Amino acid sequence: MELQAIHSAKREGGIGVITLNRPEKRNALSIAMRREISHCLSLWEDDPEISVVIFTGAGASFSAGFDLDEFRRPELFDEILDSSSRYHLDVWSFPKPTIASVNGPAMGGGFDLATLCDIRLCAESAQFGHPEVKFGAPPLFTPLRWIVGEGIARDLCLTGRRIDAQEAHRFGLVSKVESDGLLQERTLQLGAAILEAPAGTLRFAKRFFTGNAGSGFEESFRVEHDQAFQEVLFPALHRVE
Repeated sequence: MELQAIHSAKREGGIGVITLNRPEKRNALSIAMRREISHCLSLWEDDPEISVVIFTGAGASFSAGFDLDEFRRPELFDEILDSSSRYHLDVWSFPKPTIASVNGPAMGGGFDLATLCDIRLCAESAQFGHPEVKFGAPPLFTPLRWIVGEGIARDLCLTGRRIDAQEAHRFGLVSKVESDGLLQERTLQLGAAILEAPAGTLRFAKRFFTGNAGSGFEESFRVEHDQAFQEVLFPALHRVE
């Protein structure tokens, strides 16, 4: 597939970067962009050269959300629904760590993309919000509440209000706020720090991040402790010997 709506790059050390590349549209998530993201992730899922994936935006925005011009065309409904469902699940279930490097406003679907990633860093110019609720589109609530908690998530989803980078940090939505000029460098440094762990361990951890949401302690413990010993830790110690 020829990539037009995104740019993909492999960085030294095992980092893949997906850049939403429609700056003239504030990186609105079109059908083509969602399909290209899904395609890129499918190629990188088993690529030994990629162990961490970073999402960011070209220009001054992370993403303004879904492309509203497409929503005004009823004949595109099936394509919008299909590409949206697949893309959201592909990002959420990607088996390697993902980082959202939020370089500017992340609205609507752009906000959703950030919440589907494992870790979020943002620039001082970043903003987050779900303005689509004002136009009749219910926001994606579940991944947001897992990050910031029920109360804040309900507030943001029902009011559609925007929050700035500092408020996002106070809520725990982002791990760190960086100056606009340093965000890319700091995100790559974070990716490199993650890559200090063995690839198999990262994949196992990612699997129980996504697979154990909503599980109780004992069920989670069996995976995160007992199964981890059997599948990851014991084999690793055996190899060292």
